[in-house]
This record gives sequence, structure tokens and C-alpha cells, in this order.
Amino acid sequence: MNARSPSDAVTDTSTPADDESRRHALHREERVWLETNCYVDLWIELLHHYGCDPHAALNFTVTQAFEGDQFTFPKFSLDDIARLYGLQAQELAIYDTLEAHVREQTSRGQMVVVEVDSFWLPDTRATAYRQTHTKTTIAIDVIDTQAKRITYFHNAGYFSLSGEDYDGIFRLTPGLASDVQALFPYVEFVKRARSSLEGDALVQRSVDLLALRLVDRPATNPVAQWRAAFPEHLRALLERDPAYYHLYTFNVMRQLGSNFELLSKYLGWLNRNGVEVASEIQTSAQAVASEAMVMQFRLARARMRSRVDTCEDCLDSMQTSYDKVIEPLAARFL
Repeated sequence: MNARSPSDAVTDTSTPADDESRRHALHREERVWLETNCYVDLWIELLHHYGCDPHAALNFTVTQAFEGDQFTFPKFSLDDIARLYGLQAQELAIYDTLEAHVREQTSRGQMVVVEVDSFWLPDTRATAYRQTHTKTTIAIDVIDTQAKRITYFHNAGYFSLSGEDYDGIFRLTPGLASDVQALFPYVEFVKRARSSLEGDALVQRSVDLLALRLVDRPATNPVAQWRAAFPEHLRALLERDPAYYHLYTFNVMRQLGSNFELLSKYLGWLNRNGVEVASEIQTSAQAVASEAMVMQFRLARARMRSRVDTCEDCLDSMQTSYDKVIEPLAARFL
């Protein structure tokens, strides 16, 4: 068993292995969007676990575009994580059992980030656990192969699982183990290459990376592009089942709103660390986040009442707010 753990003991699978007070401030302070996506929320807590401030790496938020059927899925840049914090995330080749590779890497004090099936994750009891098969990402820090138990980070929390769930995650059940057509999962491992930057050096490197990201900003307001496509999206939302509504809003409103809320938090962090950014820019980023939530609720109500709501005022607000964020930031930092 790898003895390296953020907690003194592995707890029962039905409860978190930590308490909320140990989460990073981004997951404790007031937010319109309590969660972003499994990858961003996971890395916020991983960086916090390593003693790093994830705010410094939130500059990726300025590059979000409209991709035709969704907004760019927000993700931390692994290159930026290496530059800022000295943490390297490398792909882990899986040629033996996943269990064997996780045991080897965690014994070396490294974290294993792996795509798994939420069906076997007790912390998803309210949504997917033993109900539906959905892909998500967890980071395993401790494995006990004899007890068949792991502790892991997932979304904004830290949890444990064991027994049949352990067999499911590692594909050790007879049905899963005998499936010769099953593909290996995508797996990364995280290792410390050097010490993290701190203080003014961390802030300056973050600002330098922000400038690079702003060079890659969308050439056209992505909310305006979404607006042009929205009539067809709305038709599909009203015609299809509730499951489609939830998938659509996750990949559109939630990814847009949570991305800009993180951008707002990032700009606040810059201001607190001596890098002046106009308050209107931060306020406008938060306005995009808030209005995306309003629009999500309005579309839910429209579906229930089987009536059309084009949400023109919401789109007006977000389009205008976007214009007050990205180009002013480019003028400030480029």
C-alpha cells in the first residue's frame, strides 16, 4: 500500500474522505456556477493538494470560442501548469492492468489521472452511481490492492471506494475482464519536476502566459456566433427529450457561464496581487456567468410549458458583456 495520503486513514466508500473546509477557496466561496466540469474542478483541487494556487493558471479562460454545437470545453493548460508550478502531467502507457500501473505510480509518490466510468463512483450517487455509464476523470493518490480500496479526487471533492466498485473501476469483474474488445483508458500521471513559482514570480509568469493566451483569443464574439445558431438549437431543445436538454445546457450554458466566472475570479486575483485590471472588465465577465444561468432557467421553464422563448435579452446582455471583457483585456496586456 502507498502510504502517501492527504488523510490519516481511508474512510468508508459512502462518505467523502475529507471535509469541505479542506477544499480550495474557488470551491468554497460564493459562485453562480458551483461546478465547471470534472477536469477543471479536479485540477483546482489537485493544485491545492500540491500547495499551489490554481488562480494563476486560469488565463486559459480568455480563449473560449463557440464551436458550432458547443462552447470550447474549459481546461487548464498542462504546459502552463508545468511552467507555473513545476508539475508535469505525462501520458501513462497502459500495457498491463490499470491496477498494476496505478500501484507502481502511486508508490513513487505520483498522482494518476484516469478516465473512468461514473457507474462505479459512490460520490456520484445522486446522478450516475449504479444508474448510468458516463465518462469522468478522477485522480488516484492511494491504492491498497489487498484491501481493494483507493482514495481519489473527483470534481471538487476527495473520496474513497472499495469492494465491487474497486473491481469495476479497474475492470476486474469477470464480465469486464473478459471483454477483449475493451480499449485501455486514457491515463496520465502527475509528478513534481521542480518547485512551484511563488509570490511576484508566480504572478508575473501568469501575466506573461495571459498575454500569450490573448493572442489566441477568438476573432469574433462567440456569443454572437451562438446567437446566430440558437434558433435551430432551440427547435431541437423543444422537440427532444429532457435528457437532451441537460446535455445541451451542460455543454453550452454551463461551459460558457462557468468559464467566465473563473475568468472573473482570475481577474480579481490579479488585482489582489498588484496587477491592475479595470473593475468593469471583471464585473462584465461575471455578468456573462450570471446571464448564462438565467438563460438556462428560462429554457427549462420554456420546455415545461412547451412554448418558445428566444431569450433575446439574455443574448443581448451576454454579447455586450463579452465585448467589455476580451478586447479590453487585450488592450491592457498586449
